[in-house]
Amino acid sequence: MNVLLDHFPEFRDGFLGTLAITAASALLALVLGILIAGFRVSPIPPLRVFGTAWVTVLRNTPLTLLFLVAFFVVPQVLIPGTSPFMLATLALGFYTSSFVCEAVRSGISTVPIGQAEAARSLGMTFSQTLRMIVLPQATRTVLPPLSSIFIALTKNSAIAGAFSVAELFSVSKLLSDKGFAIGWIFLWIALAYLVITFAISGLFRVLERRMGVAR
Repeated sequence: MNVLLDHFPEFRDGFLGTLAITAASALLALVLGILIAGFRVSPIPPLRVFGTAWVTVLRNTPLTLLFLVAFFVVPQVLIPGTSPFMLATLALGFYTSSFVCEAVRSGISTVPIGQAEAARSLGMTFSQTLRMIVLPQATRTVLPPLSSIFIALTKNSAIAGAFSVAELFSVSKLLSDKGFAIGWIFLWIALAYLVITFAISGLFRVLERRMGVAR
C-alpha cells in the first residue's frame, strides 16, 4: 500500500494519461473505422480497393512496428515536432481503426439489402443511405464487438509507455527502476487497468440495453 500512497501523484498522472490516450485513440479509430467501412461497401471500386488495403496492411502489421514508424518516420518525413502523445494516438488509432472497420462492416451486412434498395428507390444517395438507413440499424449489432475492441485498445496503450508517453506502464517502469517491489507495482497498475476496462464494459452494456429498448 505504501508504494501507492507514497507515489500517488505518479499513479494519478499515469492513470489520467492512459485515460487520455485511450479516449483520443478510440475516437480516432471510431471515425476512421466507420469511414473505411463505408469505403469497403462503396459502389466505387477505387474506394473498395483503398479500404481493403487499409484493413489488410494495418491488421497484419505488429502494433510495435507502427509505433516505431510513428515515432521515427513520421516526425522526420511528414509532421516534424509532433508530441509523443499525438504520435502514440495516431499509431493506436490507425491500428484499431482496421478492427473497428471490420466490426462495422459485419454489422452493415446484417441489415437486409431491401433497406438499401428501398432508399435508392426514393432517390437517396449511397452516403445518405449509409448514414440514415443502414448504420443506425447496424449499430446494435456492432456494439458488442466494439466493446472488446476498445478494451483491447486500453491494454495496447501500455506500449506508449515505452515511447516517452506518460501513462500507467511508464509509471511501473519508473518505480521499478527506483527499486520498488515490482509485484506491488504491477498489482496497482493492473487494478487501474481493470477500472478502465470495467468502465468501458459498463458503458457498452448501458448502450446495448438502450438500443434494445429503442428497437
